[in-house]
Amino acid sequence: MPKRSPTFYLLAAFFGLFLLFLYGPMITIFILSLQGPDGTLTFPVRSFGVYWLGQVFQEQRVGNFVEPFQRSLILGGIVTVLAASMSVLAAMAFRQRFRGSTVLFYLTIASLIVPSILISLGLGVMFQVMGWPTNWLSSGLGAHLTWTLPIAFLIMLGIFNRFNASYEEAAKDLGANDAKTFGEIVMPLIAPSLVGVGLLTFTLSYDEFTRTSLVSGQYNTLPLEIFGMTTNVTSPALYALGTLTTLFSFSLIAIAFITYRRFSRQ
Repeated sequence: MPKRSPTFYLLAAFFGLFLLFLYGPMITIFILSLQGPDGTLTFPVRSFGVYWLGQVFQEQRVGNFVEPFQRSLILGGIVTVLAASMSVLAAMAFRQRFRGSTVLFYLTIASLIVPSILISLGLGVMFQVMGWPTNWLSSGLGAHLTWTLPIAFLIMLGIFNRFNASYEEAAKDLGANDAKTFGEIVMPLIAPSLVGVGLLTFTLSYDEFTRTSLVSGQYNTLPLEIFGMTTNVTSPALYALGTLTTLFSFSLIAIAFITYRRFSRQ
């Protein structure tokens, strides 16, 4: 067996620390969530069980987790559909040069440069000036799109830059119109990437806190509810929520992967 250099062990130790800091908190929360009724917020674990996993769906001392989760799920679904569809249309438009395309491009991605809290503040002020009430499904949706849509647009723009236009030209030469060309040629080719864009935009919306903080109105999304309850919930129910949401995220990844494989085989 060849002798390892000191650099190898240094990099191995660094990688081990990286994995520890990456997965250590997740593993800790997972362990602390699997406690019995006498469980506490810190180690040592007194007893193991799934009691607190069930308590997540019950009313907490202040607020609850179920309704905010439903709001985040609905909002994430709407954001995914809008961001994915609008990014495809925008990327297809930018395949051709047109007057003002450069300015429009930089205006589209400008919200990625502005601090998130300023986006939330500006959107809240705009709704106040217009006399519109802020709500998680109106102003909250707008705040999430300022974050997810530019990212989805940049990804789809890169995908279409690698797209071979000769496929579309061949379809049109055979008599296909624009709608049929898009449905039978373009869409199957970009579908796997579109699944990835949809998963990314949903995750960004589902986890978003700062941009929603000042425009959610009376009802909180899940990240806002968790933040508001960190000073009030003194039980492992918070850890149980972290475990369930992590499992939910892994389930979405598995579904997206299976969908991607199916599209890739077509």
